[in-house]
Amino acid sequence: MSNQSPVSWLLQQFQLQPGKPAITNGLRSLLILGVPIGVGIFTGHGAESAIATMAAWFVGMVNVDGVYRQKLIALISATISVTLVFAIANLVSTNLWLAIPTTFLVIFIVGLAGVFGSVAASVSLITGIMFVVSLARFSAPGNLSTLLLHSLLCLAGGTWTTLLSLGLWVVHPDKPATAAVAKCYNSLSKFVEVAGERVVHPQDIEDWEQQFVQAQDTVTQDLTVARSTWASVWTTQRGASLRGNQLLVLIEDANQIITSVVAQVELLAIASDHPLCSRLQREISQVMTQLAIAMQMLATAIAKGRSSVHLGDLDRSVEALEYEWQILRNQIVSKNNNLPRDEYWDLVNLRKLTTSFSQLAEQIHTDAEIVTDLQQGKRRNPINQDITLPKQPTTAEMMETLRCNLTFDSVMFRHALRLAVVVTLAELIAALLHIPRGYWITLTALVALKPNFGGTTQTTVQRALSTIIGSIIGITAILLIHNQWAIAFSLLLLVFTAMSVRSLSYTLFITLLTPAIILLLNMINAGGWQVGLLRIADSCVGGGLALIGSYLLFPSWERQQLPTQLAKTIRTNLAYFQQVIANYLNSQNTSVAALNSLRHQAALENANANAAAQRLFSEPRHVQGEIEPVMTLMIYIRNFYSSVTTLAEHQREFSGQYRFAALQELTDSMIQILENLADALQYRQTPQPLPILNNHLETIHEQTEQLYKARIAEIPQDPQTVTSTLQAVREQTPVFAELERIVNQIKIIHCAIALLQPSSR
Repeated sequence: MSNQSPVSWLLQQFQLQPGKPAITNGLRSLLILGVPIGVGIFTGHGAESAIATMAAWFVGMVNVDGVYRQKLIALISATISVTLVFAIANLVSTNLWLAIPTTFLVIFIVGLAGVFGSVAASVSLITGIMFVVSLARFSAPGNLSTLLLHSLLCLAGGTWTTLLSLGLWVVHPDKPATAAVAKCYNSLSKFVEVAGERVVHPQDIEDWEQQFVQAQDTVTQDLTVARSTWASVWTTQRGASLRGNQLLVLIEDANQIITSVVAQVELLAIASDHPLCSRLQREISQVMTQLAIAMQMLATAIAKGRSSVHLGDLDRSVEALEYEWQILRNQIVSKNNNLPRDEYWDLVNLRKLTTSFSQLAEQIHTDAEIVTDLQQGKRRNPINQDITLPKQPTTAEMMETLRCNLTFDSVMFRHALRLAVVVTLAELIAALLHIPRGYWITLTALVALKPNFGGTTQTTVQRALSTIIGSIIGITAILLIHNQWAIAFSLLLLVFTAMSVRSLSYTLFITLLTPAIILLLNMINAGGWQVGLLRIADSCVGGGLALIGSYLLFPSWERQQLPTQLAKTIRTNLAYFQQVIANYLNSQNTSVAALNSLRHQAALENANANAAAQRLFSEPRHVQGEIEPVMTLMIYIRNFYSSVTTLAEHQREFSGQYRFAALQELTDSMIQILENLADALQYRQTPQPLPILNNHLETIHEQTEQLYKARIAEIPQDPQTVTSTLQAVREQTPVFAELERIVNQIKIIHCAIALLQPSSR
């Protein structure tokens, strides 16, 4: 941010994420709020209807992905929770010294609920917001009949949202799974598009690597969601239908496509260091462009029910690449005995790359056929794939999770305690100083405070900026609009737009939501334009409390947590590497599902480690320590994963007839080093000295040289025949190239961890 102008930084905060506005969510929000508001205006009970409106709105804010059954559980839980805390807030609101400990207890539970996952965290957050608002705005002291009526209105509002949100459950029971698969292929398209930038702009490697990592993490997470959603849908329906099986194949094919793209990028990295690659740069770029377009067409066809995907442009680009490679090959091999070894090495690598593109194009053709069958309800070929269904946690397991987190060693326990202290303090300050609408201080502190300092800082800045701009909009609306119907229309328009862009920009979402809240509160109890100014001041105070609390109260600095995450990441990648190497050494036929599972787990842990590193970089500089070793470690763990994935992908062409004699010794040494590095991170120890790996690698290099000499010698006799020597060259060239890269990666990982440890103690 220091290199940006203020205007550039401000515009960046409102930049929309890739994607389209969720118009359906906006329309749903219009109905959620429009009905209770309309009923209140028609009946002349606007203040009472605001309770139902608020409950309906809050329940509608619960962020739940997945199948309808999961959404139903979440929405019912939210409805019951907001009704319960509404009643509790009303009962304790008359006594400050009863309200304060109640606030502490409720908010502590709200913070701790995050141990049960994102859905529980979302439900608990809106529950906490409802408690704070109810404590300040909807109290009915001493009147049990009014309290009962208001609680029923609250329950009705949440029930209305639940019924409206799940109205199409019976009509489209598999829609969530279809949408999840379509989103996965949409992410795949963006992933391939970013991968193609490696060819177009090879000089901007650092910027490209960041974009590639982000795109890879996104598609990995979307694949995880698609698998989980699929399993939930067809677990509920007790067995997958034909459509379910077809969606499952598309999910597993997406996993294979990710693998192929990672391998292609790795092969491009190897080939781009040599001049021959530039001869095919235009054709390679065109193929990757068409691959991205093809996957975008698949995503659209899955989402919108189209039955035809036209792949003619993709086929022509692949044919053009193969044709140009063949011309290049003929030019090279025509040199016969004068053929330089390095040029032939480059030629073999480029052949591997073109073959990979051809195989991926065939895969996409297969997926296009499945999409056609999916829309037409046909079965073209037998479908027989399995997927590991996620286990639903038992009550005993949930209680054990809770018990394990009731300790200061738990990040979530410390966050819950910190949240309770800060929110209770904000509530106490607002009450003792008699601050008008002081509950906005409490609300801002509740929403802004995150388990980590970086997240708190980002949310606080975004909310402060959004609140200032949104309050100006709200003040203007109050000054200019005096008709109740016009105010209601403006409120609904703001809510519709806010909910539509919620997934695209948090800052814009809050900016539009702020004037909507101001207008809603003005309908309940007219407060004039001063409401907007109070909101700005209170939000700044609440954000300040959140920042101070995050920094001073039981901080969970990422520097303390990161080594454990990195150790787990290395071990997961090591398990993947061990299985791949075992297949090379023993010609094992490991099931595709087992290898895919190991690869996917490694990719997930890489994403987790990257997220942890980003949290570290957002913390105060004096608590970060040395970040250069962390950055180096993140890069080379990713590179290690890419090399292993390339080896795994290459196994489809590996016959096992020719093997490197020193492969066993080399890989055993690699495994021992990586195990020690993981232990060094976990136990905060200095890693053991690095053993000599170059001797084994040199032995393999000599064998590779012998293969190349033998192949170059036989080319003049018959350059077109695929001899056993040529087959060995094709099989072993990628293996040696990746082993050489892995040795270098391990050396750099070892060095980074050695530098990291002193600053961790």
